[in-house]
Amino acid sequence: MTRGYSLEQDLKLLINNPKYSDLEILCENEKKLYGCRAILAARSEVFERLLYNGMKESYENQISFPKINSAGMEIVLEYTYTGSIKEEFLTKDNMIESFYAADYFQLPDLQDFIMKVFKNTLKKNLTENYSPELLSKFAEKMPLTEDNVLLNLLVEAVAIIPLNTIEFGRLSIAGLKYLLSCTYEKEMTFSTPEYEVFRYRAILAAKQVSNDAYTTLMKLLPTLEQMQMDNSVQVKNKFITDHQNVAKELKPLVEFIDFKRIKGQILTDVIDPLEIIPSKIILNVYRDIVRSNNSNLNYIRGIPTMYVWDEKECICSSENFNYKSWAGGQSTGWVLGSSGNCFNSGTSIGYCSSFKDGTKITVHLDMNKRTCAFTVNGIKYPEVSGWNNLPSKLYPVVSLKFPGLLRIQTHQKI
Repeated sequence: MTRGYSLEQDLKLLINNPKYSDLEILCENEKKLYGCRAILAARSEVFERLLYNGMKESYENQISFPKINSAGMEIVLEYTYTGSIKEEFLTKDNMIESFYAADYFQLPDLQDFIMKVFKNTLKKNLTENYSPELLSKFAEKMPLTEDNVLLNLLVEAVAIIPLNTIEFGRLSIAGLKYLLSCTYEKEMTFSTPEYEVFRYRAILAAKQVSNDAYTTLMKLLPTLEQMQMDNSVQVKNKFITDHQNVAKELKPLVEFIDFKRIKGQILTDVIDPLEIIPSKIILNVYRDIVRSNNSNLNYIRGIPTMYVWDEKECICSSENFNYKSWAGGQSTGWVLGSSGNCFNSGTSIGYCSSFKDGTKITVHLDMNKRTCAFTVNGIKYPEVSGWNNLPSKLYPVVSLKFPGLLRIQTHQKI
């Protein structure tokens, strides 16, 4: 493009270009970038104070940022020079670094744009939710504060994913700490039973100690589903090597695990014999059980998701329903189909992307507002447009085509 027609395009020629720069920028990963101090100072008060303060930075042609990665600095330079960033420039590899850099240089509009891109990514990408990785990076980079909007978005995104579906290594110990501390005794949606929270954290701790401890604890701590399939919670051969070191690794997050929400039999037969939880904590839970102080506690913290269905179509229907006919064609049937469309009375509404076998669907019914929304593979979508006057009595129904299979996990105290 010929110069002079677009200010934005002309300014892009200056970005990280040694020919037009009078400042070397050294980043955390020792990568060197280039900038024009006048442009940087005009666009950021932080750069202004750093580069024109009468100190050595005012005269030297080099400045160092030991806590800012070059990936984040490149986004800041692009935004500082042109005033905009293309959405595709932000990825899971540089999003947190960019947010941190934008925060450091006090660029609130850039921070807002990064959060917008993150929200859009969650809505578009149904098959790969990388919020656990982002939360892990955030925990390494930024402090835990309740007023950080991106942190709250990340916590909400991870909280609706059952921990036992997140592979070990995707969510760091620091990221898990942020998740548990931000959701502890809070009224927000959470998808993991408290025992599974303990199990995930304990196995992470064992993984830090040794492969032997990790392998052993994987066997000694079955999932709730495995316990239900075996019709027993008792685990034999409870000895674990290095149990004291595992307890030490586990200790920093014990305060954010609500053991009162774990079934007494599981505490007695599975957790207590491992000797990785302080006996005082277990004793206090036993006392609460005797006093029945936790009889009304749910087994999931916050607001538990009521249903998780693995199937092709997810339906909520009223009492007056014909089970021999397709639900989506009835006035008393409300259907989310595998095509991503919602159906009622034969009318179709576009709702989300199509999904396949193994998809996890959560139904969110608000009986005060008489509305319905769905979560698909951990991504919660807004209320279905037009479904704003549902009947006062509803039943869950599943519609499958041969040879479809399904599994329903009902809301129950464990």
